[in-house]
Amino acid sequence: MRLLITRPEEDAGPLAARLRELGHESLIAPMMRIDAVPGARVDLAGVQALLVTSANGARALAVATDDRERPVLAVGDASAKAARAAGFRRVDSAGGDVEDLARLVAARLSPADGAVLHAAGSKVAGDLSGRLTGAGFTFRRQVLYEARPVAALGPRTEAALGGRRIDGVLFFSPRTAEIFVSLAAAAGLGECLGACVAFCLSRAVADRAGALTWAEVRVAALPDQDSLVACLGDYQTEREP
Repeated sequence: MRLLITRPEEDAGPLAARLRELGHESLIAPMMRIDAVPGARVDLAGVQALLVTSANGARALAVATDDRERPVLAVGDASAKAARAAGFRRVDSAGGDVEDLARLVAARLSPADGAVLHAAGSKVAGDLSGRLTGAGFTFRRQVLYEARPVAALGPRTEAALGGRRIDGVLFFSPRTAEIFVSLAAAAGLGECLGACVAFCLSRAVADRAGALTWAEVRVAALPDQDSLVACLGDYQTEREP
Protein backbone atom coordinates (compact mmCIF):
# COMPACT_ATOMS: atom_id res chain seq x y z
CA MET A 1 0.00 0.00 0.00
CA ARG A 2 0.97 3.64 -0.45
CA LEU A 3 0.70 5.24 2.97
CA LEU A 4 0.87 8.74 4.43
CA ILE A 5 2.42 8.96 7.91
CA THR A 6 1.31 12.02 9.88
CA ARG A 7 3.58 11.55 12.92
CA PRO A 8 6.39 13.96 13.85
CA GLU A 9 9.59 13.24 11.94
CA GLU A 10 11.46 11.57 14.80
CA ASP A 11 8.76 8.90 15.19
CA ALA A 12 7.78 8.68 11.53
CA GLY A 13 11.22 7.62 10.26
CA PRO A 14 11.43 4.31 12.15
CA LEU A 15 7.79 3.56 11.32
CA ALA A 16 8.42 4.16 7.60
CA ALA A 17 11.36 1.73 7.74
CA ARG A 18 9.17 -0.90 9.39
CA LEU A 19 6.42 -0.43 6.82
CA ARG A 20 8.95 -0.68 4.00
CA GLU A 21 9.98 -4.12 5.31
CA LEU A 22 6.32 -5.13 5.08
CA GLY A 23 6.15 -4.02 1.45
CA HIS A 24 4.50 -0.62 1.89
CA GLU A 25 5.55 2.71 0.41
CA SER A 26 5.42 5.67 2.77
CA LEU A 27 5.31 9.44 2.49
CA ILE A 28 6.07 11.30 5.74
CA ALA A 29 4.00 14.42 6.34
CA PRO A 30 4.18 15.51 9.99
CA MET A 31 1.15 17.49 11.13
CA MET A 32 3.07 18.98 14.08
CA ARG A 33 6.51 20.34 14.81
CA ILE A 34 7.90 19.53 18.26
CA ASP A 35 9.72 22.38 20.02
CA ALA A 36 11.32 21.86 23.42
CA VAL A 37 10.80 24.55 26.06
CA PRO A 38 14.22 26.27 26.14
CA GLY A 39 16.15 25.65 29.33
CA ALA A 40 13.38 23.67 31.03
CA ARG A 41 14.41 21.72 34.12
CA VAL A 42 12.17 19.65 36.38
CA ASP A 43 12.22 19.96 40.17
CA LEU A 44 12.01 16.42 41.53
CA ALA A 45 11.90 17.29 45.22
CA GLY A 46 9.17 15.16 46.79
CA VAL A 47 8.45 13.36 43.51
CA GLN A 48 8.24 9.57 43.69
CA ALA A 49 7.65 8.86 39.98
CA LEU A 50 7.55 10.46 36.54
CA LEU A 51 4.68 10.07 34.08
CA VAL A 52 4.99 10.33 30.31
CA THR A 53 2.10 10.26 27.86
CA SER A 54 4.09 10.41 24.62
CA ALA A 55 7.48 9.62 23.19
CA ASN A 56 8.02 13.36 22.83
CA GLY A 57 7.40 13.76 26.55
CA ALA A 58 9.95 11.06 27.34
CA ARG A 59 12.59 12.68 25.15
CA ALA A 60 11.89 16.15 26.60
CA LEU A 61 12.07 14.76 30.13
CA ALA A 62 15.50 13.29 29.40
CA VAL A 63 16.75 16.78 28.55
CA ALA A 64 15.10 18.38 31.59
CA THR A 65 16.63 16.08 34.22
CA ASP A 66 19.79 14.06 34.74
CA ASP A 67 17.98 11.61 37.06
CA ARG A 68 17.70 8.21 35.39
CA GLU A 69 16.86 6.17 38.51
CA ARG A 70 13.45 7.56 39.40
CA PRO A 71 10.60 5.32 38.18
CA VAL A 72 8.94 6.29 34.90
CA LEU A 73 5.38 5.16 34.16
CA ALA A 74 4.52 5.49 30.47
CA VAL A 75 1.14 5.53 28.79
CA GLY A 76 2.13 2.98 26.14
CA ASP A 77 4.91 0.89 24.69
CA ALA A 78 6.18 3.60 22.31
CA SER A 79 6.61 6.15 25.10
CA ALA A 80 8.17 3.47 27.33
CA LYS A 81 10.62 2.58 24.57
CA ALA A 82 11.58 6.25 24.16
CA ALA A 83 12.15 6.56 27.92
CA ARG A 84 14.39 3.49 27.97
CA ALA A 85 16.30 4.75 24.93
CA ALA A 86 16.88 8.01 26.80
CA GLY A 87 18.53 6.08 29.63
CA PHE A 88 15.76 5.80 32.24
CA ARG A 89 16.33 2.48 33.99
CA ARG A 90 13.01 1.80 35.73
CA VAL A 91 10.26 2.08 33.14
CA ASP A 92 6.79 0.50 33.12
CA SER A 93 4.22 0.72 30.33
CA ALA A 94 0.46 0.95 30.82
CA GLY A 95 0.06 -0.41 27.29
CA GLY A 96 -2.93 1.77 26.50
CA ASP A 97 -4.31 5.26 27.03
CA VAL A 98 -4.46 7.85 29.82
CA GLU A 99 -7.10 5.83 31.68
CA ASP A 100 -4.80 2.81 31.64
CA LEU A 101 -1.91 4.94 32.89
CA ALA A 102 -4.02 6.23 35.79
CA ARG A 103 -4.88 2.65 36.72
CA LEU A 104 -1.21 1.64 36.56
CA VAL A 105 -0.20 4.52 38.84
CA ALA A 106 -2.90 3.59 41.35
CA ALA A 107 -1.83 -0.06 41.28
CA ARG A 108 1.93 0.50 41.57
CA LEU A 109 2.23 3.61 43.73
CA SER A 110 0.92 4.97 47.03
CA PRO A 111 -0.11 8.62 47.50
CA ALA A 112 1.77 8.61 50.81
CA ASP A 113 5.11 8.12 49.05
CA GLY A 114 5.16 11.48 47.31
CA ALA A 115 3.95 13.38 44.27
CA VAL A 116 3.83 12.19 40.67
CA LEU A 117 5.07 14.51 37.92
CA HIS A 118 3.68 14.49 34.40
CA ALA A 119 6.18 15.52 31.71
CA ALA A 120 3.73 17.10 29.29
CA GLY A 121 3.31 19.04 26.11
CA SER A 122 1.40 22.31 25.87
CA LYS A 123 -1.72 20.37 24.83
CA VAL A 124 -2.88 17.38 26.85
CA ALA A 125 -5.56 14.78 26.15
CA GLY A 126 -7.66 13.08 28.78
CA ASP A 127 -7.98 13.92 32.47
CA LEU A 128 -4.94 12.29 34.03
CA SER A 129 -4.80 14.99 36.69
CA GLY A 130 -8.43 14.49 37.69
CA ARG A 131 -8.12 10.73 37.86
CA LEU A 132 -5.01 10.80 40.05
CA THR A 133 -5.97 13.64 42.37
CA GLY A 134 -9.29 11.84 42.82
CA ALA A 135 -7.30 8.79 43.92
CA GLY A 136 -5.45 10.87 46.52
CA PHE A 137 -2.20 11.58 44.64
CA THR A 138 -0.40 14.90 44.61
CA PHE A 139 -0.18 15.59 40.89
CA ARG A 140 2.23 17.99 39.20
CA ARG A 141 2.39 18.79 35.52
CA GLN A 142 5.28 20.53 33.80
CA VAL A 143 5.15 21.57 30.17
CA LEU A 144 8.44 20.56 28.56
CA TYR A 145 7.59 20.86 24.87
CA GLU A 146 5.12 22.42 22.49
CA ALA A 147 3.58 20.63 19.53
CA ARG A 148 2.90 23.30 16.92
CA PRO A 149 0.63 22.53 13.95
CA VAL A 150 2.12 22.91 10.50
CA ALA A 151 0.68 25.64 8.31
CA ALA A 152 0.05 23.48 5.22
CA LEU A 153 0.25 19.91 3.98
CA GLY A 154 3.11 20.80 1.66
CA PRO A 155 3.41 20.41 -2.13
CA ARG A 156 4.51 16.75 -2.16
CA THR A 157 1.67 15.67 0.10
CA GLU A 158 -0.91 17.73 -1.75
CA ALA A 159 0.28 16.35 -5.09
CA ALA A 160 0.16 12.75 -3.82
CA LEU A 161 -3.33 13.16 -2.37
CA GLY A 162 -4.61 15.15 -5.35
CA GLY A 163 -3.21 12.56 -7.74
CA ARG A 164 -4.83 9.78 -5.70
CA ARG A 165 -1.44 8.16 -5.09
CA ILE A 166 -2.15 7.51 -1.40
CA ASP A 167 -4.10 4.41 -0.34
CA GLY A 168 -4.16 5.07 3.40
CA VAL A 169 -3.40 7.71 6.01
CA LEU A 170 -2.12 6.78 9.48
CA PHE A 171 -3.34 8.85 12.42
CA PHE A 172 -1.95 8.53 15.95
CA SER A 173 -3.74 11.28 17.89
CA PRO A 174 -7.01 13.24 17.79
CA ARG A 175 -5.09 16.48 17.38
CA THR A 176 -3.10 15.16 14.42
CA ALA A 177 -6.30 14.00 12.74
CA GLU A 178 -7.94 17.37 13.41
CA ILE A 179 -5.03 19.26 11.87
CA PHE A 180 -5.03 17.02 8.80
CA VAL A 181 -8.78 17.48 8.31
CA SER A 182 -8.42 21.26 8.47
CA LEU A 183 -5.45 21.41 6.08
CA ALA A 184 -6.93 18.95 3.59
CA ALA A 185 -10.16 20.95 3.47
CA ALA A 186 -8.25 24.22 3.06
CA ALA A 187 -6.32 22.70 0.14
CA GLY A 188 -9.55 21.51 -1.50
CA LEU A 189 -8.53 17.85 -1.21
CA GLY A 190 -11.52 16.51 0.71
CA GLU A 191 -13.06 14.75 -2.27
CA CYS A 192 -9.72 13.08 -3.11
CA LEU A 193 -9.94 10.93 0.02
CA GLY A 194 -12.98 8.97 -1.07
CA ALA A 195 -10.80 6.07 -2.21
CA CYS A 196 -8.43 6.34 0.75
CA VAL A 197 -8.57 4.53 4.12
CA ALA A 198 -8.02 6.29 7.45
CA PHE A 199 -6.14 4.01 9.86
CA CYS A 200 -6.66 5.36 13.38
CA LEU A 201 -5.03 4.54 16.70
CA SER A 202 -8.27 4.85 18.68
CA ARG A 203 -11.95 5.65 18.42
CA ALA A 204 -11.25 9.21 19.60
CA VAL A 205 -8.82 9.61 16.69
CA ALA A 206 -11.36 8.14 14.27
CA ASP A 207 -14.01 10.59 15.45
CA ARG A 208 -11.80 13.52 14.39
CA ALA A 209 -10.71 11.95 11.11
CA GLY A 210 -14.35 11.17 10.34
CA ALA A 211 -15.02 14.83 9.58
CA LEU A 212 -13.80 13.94 6.05
CA THR A 213 -15.32 11.35 3.73
CA TRP A 214 -13.10 8.26 3.44
CA ALA A 215 -13.48 4.96 1.65
CA GLU A 216 -13.28 3.46 5.13
CA VAL A 217 -12.16 4.33 8.66
CA ARG A 218 -10.30 1.56 10.51
CA VAL A 219 -9.50 1.58 14.24
CA ALA A 220 -6.65 -0.39 15.82
CA ALA A 221 -7.65 -3.09 18.31
CA LEU A 222 -5.40 -1.47 20.93
CA PRO A 223 -4.05 2.11 21.08
CA ASP A 224 -0.46 1.29 20.15
CA GLN A 225 1.67 1.28 17.01
CA ASP A 226 1.91 -2.50 16.75
CA SER A 227 -1.89 -2.76 16.70
CA LEU A 228 -2.15 -0.07 14.04
CA VAL A 229 0.37 -1.91 11.86
CA ALA A 230 -1.64 -5.10 12.44
CA CYS A 231 -4.75 -3.19 11.36
CA LEU A 232 -3.04 -2.52 8.03
CA GLY A 233 -2.30 -6.22 7.65
CA ASP A 234 -5.88 -7.20 8.45
CA TYR A 235 -7.15 -4.75 5.84
CA GLN A 236 -4.86 -6.20 3.19
CA THR A 237 -5.77 -9.78 4.07
CA GLU A 238 -9.47 -9.06 3.74
CA ARG A 239 -8.92 -7.78 0.22
CA GLU A 240 -6.79 -10.60 -1.07
CA PRO A 241 -8.48 -12.58 -3.84
